[in-house]
Amino acid sequence: MKKLAITAIILASMAIAGEVFIFATRKEKDEQEKIHTRAIRAGYHIYAPTLPDTLTLAGERVPMNLYYVRESLDRELVSNMYYQSSTLFIIKRATRVFPTIERILKEEGVPQDMKYLCVIESGLQNATSPAGAQGYWQFMKSTGQKYGLEINDEVDQRNDLEASTRAACRFLKELRRRLGGWAEAAAAYNCGEAGLNKRRDKQQQRSYYELYLNSETQRYVYRLLAMKLILQHPQDYGFHVRRCDTYPELPYTEVKLTGRNVDLCQFAIDNGTTYKLLRTMNPWLTTDTLKNKEGKTYTVRIPTQKGTEYNTIVKGKHDTSIIESI
Repeated sequence: MKKLAITAIILASMAIAGEVFIFATRKEKDEQEKIHTRAIRAGYHIYAPTLPDTLTLAGERVPMNLYYVRESLDRELVSNMYYQSSTLFIIKRATRVFPTIERILKEEGVPQDMKYLCVIESGLQNATSPAGAQGYWQFMKSTGQKYGLEINDEVDQRNDLEASTRAACRFLKELRRRLGGWAEAAAAYNCGEAGLNKRRDKQQQRSYYELYLNSETQRYVYRLLAMKLILQHPQDYGFHVRRCDTYPELPYTEVKLTGRNVDLCQFAIDNGTTYKLLRTMNPWLTTDTLKNKEGKTYTVRIPTQKGTEYNTIVKGKHDTSIIESI
């Protein structure tokens, strides 16, 4: 009996000690979680974007009085605000790509807002879609050829920024003329003119903002508008990018490329550059040998003598001011 009593006392003591330990551990854990929560609240902030009361696309009014327009735009602003790496690279690339696009839009009589269509199509780079769309403006082969781009086994002008931008201008102007508005032209650029007209006729609505469309096209124009707002006011959406952090335009000279069965590796060396830089600055070339059976003359860009050195191409390399608008 004495041994049983002692055993009972020991077990009870262990149980009490265990309860005390568990209580102490739980109390310590609770305190740590409180500290962690306070740290999050103090140092980590996620903000909802501010939506403008009035907004235009290419000079045309966006009906911001409609709740579903505001909520659709809000969705794309949040998505691109917090997809920071992608949007940051777009801001960096814009300083290199936008000057060319803006010049051509002006020459072709297309509103400057349509440069943001290029942003949402490709992120301002030569991209390839699963469906086979290619380049800055994501042309399918047949559409690109229809609007004047040379596309074959050796040359693909969908990857030429100047040529593809002019083709996009021709396409967009035609869509706008037929559909009556730039929002509708942008939507048709995404889903096709026939597809958009079919939905407009069926629903008896003409405005993009009043149509029920497939998910991608339903978001398309709002994504364009969101990128317009972010790039025009990057600091308002949390992007503080120094001018010296952006990518500059690359200096180059132009050289004529003629003849048949041209070895482009040797051509690059003969012109004081490398095949890598030749292809980088002329991404519309797709092979290392240009057969050129038709005997055409092409204009290629060759980097200037010091056009690849950081200190010579970045004029604002010491400009640490924060970009206010792109």
